[in-house]
Amino acid sequence: MTLDDDFPARPIWLTTLADLALLLVGFFVLLQANQVDPNRLAAGFRAGFGIKEAAPAMPVDLAAVSGFAPGSAQLPDAAAALGWARSAAADPRTRLRIIGEVDGTPADVDPLTGSGPILAADRARAIAAALVRSGAVAPERIAIATARGQRRAVLSLGYDGGRQ
Repeated sequence: MTLDDDFPARPIWLTTLADLALLLVGFFVLLQANQVDPNRLAAGFRAGFGIKEAAPAMPVDLAAVSGFAPGSAQLPDAAAALGWARSAAADPRTRLRIIGEVDGTPADVDPLTGSGPILAADRARAIAAALVRSGAVAPERIAIATARGQRRAVLSLGYDGGRQ
């Protein structure tokens, strides 16, 4: 007995009909989805999968500020990254995420607390303060995070939604 003997033969048009029916259902779902607020729709999807917080903006472009001294949040030459952020964040639908990083060595920690994450946050904060002070990006469009990797701060530009 072969695999083909287990299943009755079906005409080929039945597969085409099933594909057409699924496309039609998808079309009506798309029409219905366009009638609701996209933010509420996204929140409903997140709730359906058990996600309690909104996802961060999808990264579109990156820049980095490197050259931090071990254990220091003193801002190195960041003119290129600040110029990049000014032009990249011109669209109000975008958000800027600044990830301060430490290299994970015992020397690369905050001198007062001995904490790597605090130093990483200070590095990200120094970049954010320079951006806000220069008028490049509004404070409410900046998110700060920390990571372990290198002695740097990574700026990522993300699309955060909204319609034109």
